[in-house]
Amino acid sequence: MKKTGILIILLAVMLFATACGGAKDDKVLKVGTEPTFPPFEFTDEVTGKIDGFDIALISAIAEKAGYEVEITSVAFDGLIAALQSGNIDVVASGMSITPEREESVNFSDPYIDAGLTIAVTEKNSSINSEADLQGKVVGVQIGTTGAEKANELKDAGIVKSVKTYNTIDVAFLDLLNGAIDCVINDGPVNEAYMSKNVGKIKIVGDVLVSDQYGFAIAKGNDSLIADLNKALKELVEDGTYDTLVAKYFGK
Repeated sequence: MKKTGILIILLAVMLFATACGGAKDDKVLKVGTEPTFPPFEFTDEVTGKIDGFDIALISAIAEKAGYEVEITSVAFDGLIAALQSGNIDVVASGMSITPEREESVNFSDPYIDAGLTIAVTEKNSSINSEADLQGKVVGVQIGTTGAEKANELKDAGIVKSVKTYNTIDVAFLDLLNGAIDCVINDGPVNEAYMSKNVGKIKIVGDVLVSDQYGFAIAKGNDSLIADLNKALKELVEDGTYDTLVAKYFGK
């Protein structure tokens, strides 16, 4: 009887430990991002770690909501698939909230306003607005709203061709090398590359399309959306959000 009692107690302890371990695992937030989109996400040249406004914000949100964070690099056009398959829990990667994407995933409350702009080399005097894109070669990142806009202009017979890149940094490299005429991309990111290449890149014309970024979450995960939205609201109210904006955007 004593041995049986001991075994039962040991089994109960093991089950309790397993349950506690499972609960801890459930509080790990797996975040997917494509880290070539500064200042929203980038790889720190010194530490080799992924950093950026999105990463700092989602980390602060997770801490506020009681989660630990794991950051994973995923190709931008594979982020939604990774989310749907359960490989990641959240997309934090400068992702615009669009009706098309909302058919596949849910989004948190918007956390920043963004808009598409045109980037050209500093010496380019032929492109000053969308009206000057007739017959031009445009560079974009795959799966982005910039790619959608460029292809719309191509279908309308305005843009000559659209060159699509897996990462936006390669598009800017081709821009500087003269392989493409311009880049259509989110304004804050274009500004970041302009700041990184002083005297080499400029932004021309007005905002082509206004949009907002949100954190993408798999459909049905309503409790996680509620946690993120609550924490985001608290970070805005306590000033943490403004501190991060100042750090990564200098304003």
